Amino acid sequence: MIFNITSVLLEISPSVRPYLKTIVLGMSRSQGSSLKRPRPPDKNPDSQPLSDAERILYELIRSKEDMGIWTRDMKRETKLPDNVVNKALKALQVKNKIKEVVNIQSKGRKHYMATEFEPSKELTGGAWYIEGNLDTEYINILKEACIRFLSKLKIATAEGLSGSISKSGVLATEISSQQIVEILRALVLDNEIMEVKSSGSGEFSSIPIGTVCYRCTNKGSLGGGPPTIGAMASFPCGVCPRISQCTPDGIISPKTCVYYTKWLEF
Repeated sequence: MIFNITSVLLEISPSVRPYLKTIVLGMSRSQGSSLKRPRPPDKNPDSQPLSDAERILYELIRSKEDMGIWTRDMKRETKLPDNVVNKALKALQVKNKIKEVVNIQSKGRKHYMATEFEPSKELTGGAWYIEGNLDTEYINILKEACIRFLSKLKIATAEGLSGSISKSGVLATEISSQQIVEILRALVLDNEIMEVKSSGSGEFSSIPIGTVCYRCTNKGSLGGGPPTIGAMASFPCGVCPRISQCTPDGIISPKTCVYYTKWLEF
């Protein structure tokens, strides 16, 4: 027997038909909506599952945090074959789990880090490097600014010079006191300025006795007597801003250091 909704509606009183038709249509819609369509596959790389090799590598890389890890160290620690490691690294990059970073101490090596971390200063070189390359233009601008302000002040501490430069607004970017200290140390090595200690009198009257100060080398002696040169100022390693990264066989080393060579020749 074929059920015909139209014939049934005709046999029902005309006053009831609109209500019954509404009920029938509502039932059909609710039944149709209960049929769930299959969800399309998730195309977001971040949510894709990891293979066993990918998970092992990811957990190792993530454990190194902001220092990352070299590919050879990965292979040594995981004992995975080269082809498995290389394939897993590519997959993890596609899935946005890891990223390749530049290590200034070993640019030829592939270094990886979890995407949630930012490289440490030991890897990037800090504010003096851009994409692994020394920002010589920025360094020269800071050197010129330090010499110019130091010439006006005649003598100043690193903190005082940093405050004067920051207040002047001559630099488009903010600079920290530590960066100024590193620039001043470089200028000492270049023999552009001299590191001295306050005598507490004359030009040093506003600076506590024994405080390390800086003055331009062409200004002559200041204060109540000849300035005292810092004990380590004549030895380049004592004021080198990269001494912590200097290693015998690294990119920064005594073998390649221009200042160290000049000091030996002197």
